[in-house]
Amino acid sequence: MQIIKDACRFAAPAGDGPSDWVERLRTPDLSVGTYCIPAGGTDDQSPHTEDEVYVVAGGRAVLRADSGTAEVQTGSVVFVPAGERHTFTDITEDLTLLVIFGPAYGSRAS
Repeated sequence: MQIIKDACRFAAPAGDGPSDWVERLRTPDLSVGTYCIPAGGTDDQSPHTEDEVYVVAGGRAVLRADSGTAEVQTGSVVFVPAGERHTFTDITEDLTLLVIFGPAYGSRAS
């Protein structure tokens, strides 16, 4: 067992960065991290080669993906399959996301 500290805590981006990503746990089969975007901020991510689950730990936004658009807020859980374009927009409250990748983030060739 391992407690993953600060995984659901908002962290402002460093410097001029639009977002903050911190990987908190990594095994060959999955990784867990925290992705934070401040209210009014920009999501600059691109599609991933791994399946992904977002758990919204705090905030409000709209998630736009190839397969649809959804408003998300604290408590929302969203699955995004590998390769699907997606981005958070209309971020009205500081957004804190617990992100789970399977397999581990960046472990599949693009």
